[in-house]
Amino acid sequence: MAALNKFDSFLEAVAEKKHNLGSDTIKWFLTNEAPQASDTVKSDIAELSGGNGYTAGGNVSAITSSSTSAGVYKMVIGSPDPWVASGGPIGPFRYAVAYNDTAASDELIGWYDRGESITLQDGESFELDLSGQSNGLIQLAWAA
Repeated sequence: MAALNKFDSFLEAVAEKKHNLGSDTIKWFLTNEAPQASDTVKSDIAELSGGNGYTAGGNVSAITSSSTSAGVYKMVIGSPDPWVASGGPIGPFRYAVAYNDTAASDELIGWYDRGESITLQDGESFELDLSGQSNGLIQLAWAA
């Protein structure tokens, strides 16, 4: 999978205690609107409408580990449940966007770009596979 693109505001939001990456609820939503690095909160990006198997607000990724070793913090999260079209299509969408659903303003974290838009037809599914993140989805380190 391509690298996670980060939102510029993410590190500032961590520093200002808007994120607790060890316990907050991280969700992913789908969109066909290109995220901008300058976006800060979920409402800055038009999410797909709920229906046909897509739940507005997106799907949860469970935090599987949140720890520091040798001065580097890593957060590893599980893959969200797949999106399955049921009763009609889902999409089109190109981007999967991560945000903090616990934070008061739903602060953004990052996004993946599929490279092209797709529409799931009835019975088709889309899985955001995060299983290969041995270095964590997010790493934070002090640079002097």
